[in-house]
Amino acid sequence: MIERLVLASNNEGKLREFRRLLAPHRIDVVAQAELGIPEPAEPHATFVENALAKARHASVHSRLPALADDSGICVVALGGAPGVLSARYAGEPKSDARNNAKLVAALAGVADRRAHYACVLALVAGADDPEPVIAEGRWHGRVIDAPRGGGGFGYDPHFEDLASGLTGAELPLERKNALSHRGKAMRELVARLFERGMIRERVPA
Repeated sequence: MIERLVLASNNEGKLREFRRLLAPHRIDVVAQAELGIPEPAEPHATFVENALAKARHASVHSRLPALADDSGICVVALGGAPGVLSARYAGEPKSDARNNAKLVAALAGVADRRAHYACVLALVAGADDPEPVIAEGRWHGRVIDAPRGGGGFGYDPHFEDLASGLTGAELPLERKNALSHRGKAMRELVARLFERGMIRERVPA
């Protein structure tokens, strides 16, 4: 049974989301920064490879089960970019404001604004776990020029959900969790953890 795990991310927004989503399962989520674990390189071209590399890195340093998320926004007109480079789309240091400005500029004059958020979660019971638990989710929408909403993080103010017409930054948290790529991936992860006997109850995430 997993009672405590390290989250292989220093993103405060993600930490809040994962703590909230895993609270019903009585899992204590510790950020890797709290344990003095440095961020690893993310050299891979796919979300799943990066997520797994980050999870193993955090588990090596913490000797705890580790959960990693690799996610980003994929824009049809940009051939899937920013993709795995979403967090650093505008370079270092990471900046949501500069990333959003670059994305809007890249789509200037482009009619096709279709995009989706992709999320891959990787959980390892230990650094050498031969059977990591992998889950994924997608959230379809479109990129808008003018930001709307004061919630969320990342590209949320510029990402309009197709079903509701609201941006990721406008949606109430409960509704966002139901629609979002990360919420969908978490529900899939929880189902798989329950099937493997790694959590006590199959409480909906």
